[in-house]
Amino acid sequence: MAGHSKFKNIMHRKGRADSARSKLFSKLSREITVAAKAGLPDPNMNARLRLAVNNAKGESLPKDVIDRAIKKASGGDADAYEEIRYEGFGPGGVGVIVEVLTDNRNRAASNVRSTFSKNGGNLGETGSVAFMWDRVGQITYGPDAGSEDRVMEAAIEGGAEDVESDEDGHTIYTAFEDLSEVAAALETALGPAKSTAIAWRPKARTPVSGDAAAGLMKLLEALEDEDDVQNVWSNEDIDAAELEKLAG
Repeated sequence: MAGHSKFKNIMHRKGRADSARSKLFSKLSREITVAAKAGLPDPNMNARLRLAVNNAKGESLPKDVIDRAIKKASGGDADAYEEIRYEGFGPGGVGVIVEVLTDNRNRAASNVRSTFSKNGGNLGETGSVAFMWDRVGQITYGPDAGSEDRVMEAAIEGGAEDVESDEDGHTIYTAFEDLSEVAAALETALGPAKSTAIAWRPKARTPVSGDAAAGLMKLLEALEDEDDVQNVWSNEDIDAAELEKLAG
């Protein structure tokens, strides 16, 4: 659901927004159910559930859908989901981390491996990619949250470590253990965030262009389309002109 927002925007501009929205809602609902089942069904008493519900609201998931997802866990009829991380490389040597929530480990592994191989990538061993990334807190706001200077000031005062701003909005990074505290400070200063999550942030990015960039986009798109996949993270570096070309 996150990790390569530039590519996400390209996919939406290519007319995939409705399909992507439906899949996103399904993944948000699944995360809510898993979070509620893992702890108490009350967001005020369950930090993971609180994050899941806030993220769902940020993506305009209807309240009745959120409530049903929580009740599904409370009723004991929720599927037993397993959280698995896969790591691999896409075209151009770009590192890719895939986070999965699945009720069938064998199916998920087969589908993820097949998606990599069919789209010019290869699945690696656990740890083959993750060492090149940091596990951090990530808070995102839309461009309407304020100017780059205003968001930067709020982030500094709230204890964040870094901010990235562009025409699509603002991404604030925090230390893993500081996420809740910084998110609360930012909500006071800027209002509710679009999303708040534990994220993978690459220590360095891999330049990619031409056919490799196009192939990478197909791989990431295919991974996002997998029902078991919750999040996809990638460490590509593509210049603005190349992105416009990919957008068609």
